Amino acid sequence: MEHNLKSLIGSNIEATDGEIGKIEALYFDDKSWDIRFLVVKTGSWLFGRSVLISPVALLKTKWDGSGIPVNLTKEQVSNSPGTDMHKPVSRQHEMELYEHYSWQPYWSSGFYAGGLWGVMPPAPLFDERIKPDVDTGSNAADKKGDLHLRSTEQVTGYHIQASDGEIGHVNDFIIDDNTWQILYFVIDTNNWIGGKKVLVAVENIKDIIWEESKIILDLSIETVKDCSLFDESKFDYAEGTHSTAANS
Repeated sequence: MEHNLKSLIGSNIEATDGEIGKIEALYFDDKSWDIRFLVVKTGSWLFGRSVLISPVALLKTKWDGSGIPVNLTKEQVSNSPGTDMHKPVSRQHEMELYEHYSWQPYWSSGFYAGGLWGVMPPAPLFDERIKPDVDTGSNAADKKGDLHLRSTEQVTGYHIQASDGEIGHVNDFIIDDNTWQILYFVIDTNNWIGGKKVLVAVENIKDIIWEESKIILDLSIETVKDCSLFDESKFDYAEGTHSTAANS
């Protein structure tokens, strides 16, 4: 099923020995659109610190609006590597987090969490010998630890540029709960086409200019006007069952 991110924000994350905190954002791969971490704002027990938790830790079998259990202890979370939530996440920092939690690294083994709320297998032991492949080509920078993951909180509000003019800004994200991927951006068109919110598939994104907070589409304004309208009630995680939206 498909659900919007805003309906997930604020959900409780429950460790095996108590509540960790609430989801405040997600980190996604800026090339594949796979979501790699939940950003969880802890409570007073950890001084309100924000921590990153991978989907491999989820134990929930249904996205129903109640607390979400993870196979972690509060002590594990409190001792996890610190993260600067105002910056993208590097591959090096991912490696530190995966080693701390003994998660098998997805970038070298092909391991993936599966469904968003599918039953997760016990986390396999981390093999220190497994490192990202060495690459001397154009992808080498990412694999050596340069900026790799982006926050949905950061991208919310980015300007949307169609092939023939500006058309609005990012308002929300649609997530597939079977693949744990971002499928669509919810675009608030403001005054461009009557203030409607429409769904634009991520494959229609031609480029992202991070330093200008701008997303470039391979669609015209007229084509964006014909995209499916966003109806939040159909995507709410507590009751939504909506699937498929126009790619163009």
